[in-house]
Amino acid sequence: MSHDPVYVTRPFLPPLEELIPDFSNIWETRVLTNSGPYHMALEKALAEYLEVEYVSLFCNATIALVTALQALNVKGEVITTPYSFVATSHSLLWNNIQPVFADIDPVSLNLDPDAIERAITERTTAIMPVHCYGVPCDTDAIQKIADKYKLHVIYDAAHAFGVKRASGNLFAAGDISVLSFHATKVFNTLEGGAIICRTPEMKRHIDHLKNFGFVDEVTVVEAGINGKMNEIQAAIGLHQLNYLEEALCRRRLIDTQYRQAFSKVEGVTCMAVCNESISNCAYFPVLIHDNYPVTRDALYALLREHNIFARRYFFPLISDFDMYRHLPSANPANLPVAGQIASKVLCLPIYPELSDEDLQRIITLVQNPSGEKK
Repeated sequence: MSHDPVYVTRPFLPPLEELIPDFSNIWETRVLTNSGPYHMALEKALAEYLEVEYVSLFCNATIALVTALQALNVKGEVITTPYSFVATSHSLLWNNIQPVFADIDPVSLNLDPDAIERAITERTTAIMPVHCYGVPCDTDAIQKIADKYKLHVIYDAAHAFGVKRASGNLFAAGDISVLSFHATKVFNTLEGGAIICRTPEMKRHIDHLKNFGFVDEVTVVEAGINGKMNEIQAAIGLHQLNYLEEALCRRRLIDTQYRQAFSKVEGVTCMAVCNESISNCAYFPVLIHDNYPVTRDALYALLREHNIFARRYFFPLISDFDMYRHLPSANPANLPVAGQIASKVLCLPIYPELSDEDLQRIITLVQNPSGEKK
């Protein structure tokens, strides 16, 4: 029996009929961009949902990361993780900043604070951690290091929308947090992103930077970029918020079923649950160990044979790509945990519309990759 492809994620979209009146309004007014009414409404709605004061919307999270570094005037070297999507480090190169890779914690898969401190030099000006898979970094430890060495902290929070933390708002940590609203994310505006900052002065600065440096029609105060979110994206985002809790509930249900199904499968480890936070279940990574019947890559291929497209997030490491591997910090000996995790990780499909039938197919294949009758 053939099945439709099942990808690692499927973008969630609100009902099209709900969007038509807003699209019609945008067509009628011809206000398409430049902080129009939908843009302003989404900034306000996101600030309320995320319980923060200052949100600046962007066309995508990569431009937001590039702008965040500009806003803080970061130079020199920035310590970051090799275990992430390449945009994290690319944003540094775009600002002529040298990434310095530090190893990750084997449980959270986030930057190891001890490794951060070991990587600091006289050229270090900032730390750029990632809340990997939406699991919160050890923000207290990272802030202590930043305070000790007078460093900025910019969090790549692309995975973390919808994460709640008992010890305090995750987005209150550091100087800046950058969110992604890409189509593959828990909350999407097709493409999009945002910067969360701490003060009205910094928001004003960021908003100038994302709009060519314009203050008004005749005043340009800095060399800005075009990073604005358009009205169509913003309108979609406003509707997405109405369905977010429902989508998160379904994600958590799928996460629970995976965990129950794999709890006794030898050679498969699910990522540890962070007891002090409520997960957004943005991803479902498993580690495939040597005592599993087949290799990680063989399981990846087996799933593809059944039209199931898991992903090896994050393999290879950023530090293994040509534009980074020459860096001293990219030496595999410097990143033993990250290298080990990258060789074992496989992210299984998880999204609100994943059917129970497809979920069970995935579970069955992982439980019994050799196809033996039990």
